Amino acid sequence: MTSPTDQLAKYRASIDNLDAILLHTLAERFKVTQAVGKLKAENDMPPSDKAREARQIERLQKLAEDSGLDPVFAEKFLNFIVAEVIRHHEKLRGSAPNPETPNT
Repeated sequence: MTSPTDQLAKYRASIDNLDAILLHTLAERFKVTQAVGKLKAENDMPPSDKAREARQIERLQKLAEDSGLDPVFAEKFLNFIVAEVIRHHEKLRGSAPNPETPNT
């Protein structure tokens, strides 16, 4: 029989693996959204697309429900990601200050 301490260690190891998967997945997602932002900037397209964002929220809420995840949490999570993506797109477009570029 597994002790509670050993079981806790196994659960935590799984959580650590899942955290790594989440971070690597987010990194890949942001690589693609950076390419989207560059394409939008080069073609004078707006950094955000409210209609797409609404469709994505609806789609992810359904996926969350199907997965047994709170759809409200899924919406908050997507809104957080989208806000960061739009911030990156605005930087690429030059409409937001880039903190990595020194003021001259």
